[in-house]
Amino acid sequence: MKTTLPAQSLSDTRTALQAANKAFNHRYPGESSRRQPVHSVYGGAHLFKAETASKLAEVALRSWEEHAPDARTLAGVLGLTEEGGLAEKVHARVVAKLRREAVEDYRIDFEDGYGHRPDAEEDGHAVAAAEEMGRGLERGSLPPFIGLRIKSFSDELFGRSVRTLDLFLSALVEKTGGRLPPGFVVTLPKVSIREQVVALDSVLIGLEEGLGLPRGVVKVELMVETPQALFDRQGRVELPLLVGAARGRCTGVHFGAYDYTAACGITAAHQHLFHPSCDFARHVMQVSLAGTGIHLSDGATTTMPVGPHKAPKGGVLTPEQQVENRAAVHRAWRLHADNVRRSLTDGFYQGWDLHPAQVPVRYAAVYAFFLEGLDEASRRLKAFMDKAAQATRLGDVFDDAATGQGLINFFLRGIACGALTEDEARAAGLTLDELRTRSFLEILQGRRKG
Repeated sequence: MKTTLPAQSLSDTRTALQAANKAFNHRYPGESSRRQPVHSVYGGAHLFKAETASKLAEVALRSWEEHAPDARTLAGVLGLTEEGGLAEKVHARVVAKLRREAVEDYRIDFEDGYGHRPDAEEDGHAVAAAEEMGRGLERGSLPPFIGLRIKSFSDELFGRSVRTLDLFLSALVEKTGGRLPPGFVVTLPKVSIREQVVALDSVLIGLEEGLGLPRGVVKVELMVETPQALFDRQGRVELPLLVGAARGRCTGVHFGAYDYTAACGITAAHQHLFHPSCDFARHVMQVSLAGTGIHLSDGATTTMPVGPHKAPKGGVLTPEQQVENRAAVHRAWRLHADNVRRSLTDGFYQGWDLHPAQVPVRYAAVYAFFLEGLDEASRRLKAFMDKAAQATRLGDVFDDAATGQGLINFFLRGIACGALTEDEARAAGLTLDELRTRSFLEILQGRRKG
């Protein structure tokens, strides 16, 4: 067949394009398959103990058993259907999760959840919290992900923030002999300029060298709490440059809805997770970091699921007080579940929990989301794997790996948090060995060899 362009004439074009594609693939490796927790539970640094996660689990389970004792109650609270056993599955799996691993991620908070205290007091809490974390690491009582949130790097707080970080890491390394917990991360709040991230990286380099830790082992999360974290003064998107300033340390970006809306001039009465300004901020976060492998986290529901009445010492609540307490908890749960579901629908798979009684309803909302989407996800994955297998059999190049990884990540996320079982994933056409690779390309290569 006749062609016009000689093959040799495309050589320079092909070389330039290959270099550009290689740079693009390096910058945008695709959605990460590493595990992402469904929440970060925040607690004041002065309260942290090695057993904090198990204590929170006990409170979460008591709240669940008291206010959602059965699947029918849960269905009524969250509007779940009882057809097909959905409410029963969700209820049973939440109970199992609370008993097994109620807290997936915990952040020791030296910022809003801690406040401003005398320097000597914060010094003491920094060392004590580190020693408790070390004790938890020795005992195996820490959650899979853990870290601390320091104060911002404003001029006023930089020195205090760095001192807390230095004291904490120095005490932790001394306690553990140089080990850091898996999934350890430092959260930097109220990021507004690139230089703040550069400064944190510089501080961490100095600490790693001084403590004998590998360069880059301490990972960071950045918090979007100001409009300037999204756009610079020329109106250009700033967030990817903030992430880049961490020089490979940044694993996640968290949204702080209440500081952000305040910075936008929105009054307190209208500051909530799903104000239109928050939708805009989340969309910018999502679009600007899509394909980079950076995990995104939504903010917190600030309405706590706590009843208005407390039993007097040695006494009990009246039946009327018990009804009022349950009604208050159920209202807060509905709000939290609605917020979680909307976050999931928008592609944010992680959020903040501020109270242990929020934890069970987060799992209920997450589990319902995955179970309701299971059949459709299974059909899509089966069809996609068949399409990929046909392409490889014919010798064609299959150039849609990102979509395949996204479909597989649905099951990886669901299994990791306890929403789905491995049997449910196998029903979608995946073997356990394939699931354990966590990689669409490895699955495809394995099937090609098979």
